[in-house]
Amino acid sequence: MTSKLKRQSREAGTLERFPDFPPRDDMQNSLYLYRPSLLEALAEHLGKHDTTIVLGEVPVRWTPSQTQGHRIPDLLVAFDVDQAQAIEQNGYSIRDLGKPPDFVLEVASESTGENDVGDKRRDYANFGIPEYWRFDPTGGQRHDAPIAGDRLVNGAYQPIEIIELEPEHLHGHSEVLNLSLCWNHGNLRWYDPATGQHLMTLAEERQARIAAEAQASAKQEARAAAEARTRQLEEELNNRREG
Repeated sequence: MTSKLKRQSREAGTLERFPDFPPRDDMQNSLYLYRPSLLEALAEHLGKHDTTIVLGEVPVRWTPSQTQGHRIPDLLVAFDVDQAQAIEQNGYSIRDLGKPPDFVLEVASESTGENDVGDKRRDYANFGIPEYWRFDPTGGQRHDAPIAGDRLVNGAYQPIEIIELEPEHLHGHSEVLNLSLCWNHGNLRWYDPATGQHLMTLAEERQARIAAEAQASAKQEARAAAEARTRQLEEELNNRREG
């Protein structure tokens, strides 16, 4: 659909909506995506919030009315799409948004681990999603590896190289995000090769702000003390001259 037709459909109230799906029944996303604020850090880094989707647990299928074959990735990233329309439709319609998502990630759980490396991998390839990543906080007990990524090549997924930088620290590079995904002692992190730093979580940003404010306060106190000492010395010198 063109932008004009999409707008007309929205104004006429004819956009199909996805049904409501039951929420995930475990804590994996809360523990490893939401609580460390990884979605917020990624969304802030990628920018263009009106045309870039960074959301968790968004149903994906060709059309909202498709009766089977939908998937609900734990994290979805899509560039150059109408985020407002996806929110209005309550899901990601490949037909209506004009392209598949660019990136999806699944977090392993006891109940979904086998499916993540099997049927979901096949379906995401069929959807045409360029990159599919899997993160297993247990180190590979539920998935086939602590962290793994696939890149779509000629309609089939090919494994992305994962490098072990040191024990308990692995990473692989996402061409789609231009970031590295890191498995760091059982935690997922984003690493920016351009800056040589991990994207900061909200907690890390707060700690950095508190440290910066404390440093600025200490400098101000030291400057005030130095100025007071200078005034004292000047007064003593003046008193000696007058005496």
